[in-house]
Amino acid sequence: MKITEIETFAVGAGWKNWLFVKVHTDKGIHGIGEGTLNGFIKTTEAGVHELKHLAIGQDPRRINALARRMLDSVSLDGGHIHRTVIAAIEVACWDILGKSLGVPIHQLLGGQVRDSVLGYANGWYRTERTPEAFLEAAKAVLTKGFKAFKLDPFGTAQGFISREELELSYAICRKLRDELPRDTLILIDVHARFTEIAALQAAQKFADLDIFWWEEPTSRDRQETVHEVAHRSPIPVATGEMYDTVGQFYTLAAGGGVNIFQPEPMSLGGIAPSMQVANLALAHGSHIAPHQSGGPVATAVCLQLAAAVPNFLIQEHFDAFNDPWTPDLVTWHPTVDPDNGHLSLPDAPGLGIDLNIEAIKSHPYDPNAYLNVHAEGWEKRLGRREEAGQRAF
Repeated sequence: MKITEIETFAVGAGWKNWLFVKVHTDKGIHGIGEGTLNGFIKTTEAGVHELKHLAIGQDPRRINALARRMLDSVSLDGGHIHRTVIAAIEVACWDILGKSLGVPIHQLLGGQVRDSVLGYANGWYRTERTPEAFLEAAKAVLTKGFKAFKLDPFGTAQGFISREELELSYAICRKLRDELPRDTLILIDVHARFTEIAALQAAQKFADLDIFWWEEPTSRDRQETVHEVAHRSPIPVATGEMYDTVGQFYTLAAGGGVNIFQPEPMSLGGIAPSMQVANLALAHGSHIAPHQSGGPVATAVCLQLAAAVPNFLIQEHFDAFNDPWTPDLVTWHPTVDPDNGHLSLPDAPGLGIDLNIEAIKSHPYDPNAYLNVHAEGWEKRLGRREEAGQRAF
């Protein structure tokens, strides 16, 4: 079997663009992948086409060899974008391998260790930054069957946060904790915006709210800062979504204090390196909770991992809060079990999902669709669109 062509499809999905990839073979089997990287969709798409000559003519079933070829053959390292390009093609090759054998990818990874996985909602708080507005939005999340959700209540605070802003952020989460069922899991994303001391001060402020985790509390410039916070924070720290090498997770493990690793399969180069992180975390006595703020293909990738990885904690889920037409882009999407808040897992051969090309073509790339968490009102996820006569940023 040989790869004959690679197609790309950039989709404007409201608040973000997604990049899908379709890998064709001479045996009539195709595979799909995703290479979404917010703000760099056209760049990543160009990267796929620049590197596809390294994949065309190769056997897609020799996945690790092909991924290494795409990484090494440029004699340089293109970092995050480079690995996102590789991931899009690597995942499509796993899809082809699974289809060729008639089994889902998780069967190739050792088989299922669970039948469903706890999911947490994200992208749900497209509203005013007030306790009352967030509460109403959160109630809608629970109505969809979720038992867990994540939010960033900190507005545009960066570096340090004023007392007034911290009080408002706390009031939002206090309202959620007081008004929602006690078994609701609340996760907080700091989006890597605070100094060590500010992250600790905020964590101490929130300590009585039974927060499930404190995500990316400090700047991404130096990993050492997250260890300082993790060792002293009253809330468990999670991080890793921006890492683009497995070795960064090794140093995360060595630094101690963090027991929730958040690999992003697209950032790492796909399924194989994500499994390496899962095994590293297992040896460390830690769990993985993959980051996933891309499209539905990336969701399927994470759920394939969820099926096979023993130390898989919980899965991020945006899909239920994207524009209502987005399910039409693919042939499968997970359901939420209202009894336990679990997401269903794909079980068809390969990735278990395919693209509806005609629907995709109806939603082309949108230059206004991306997220900037440093812009006032970013919570509404409007991109560069105007609302009420004022720009989001």
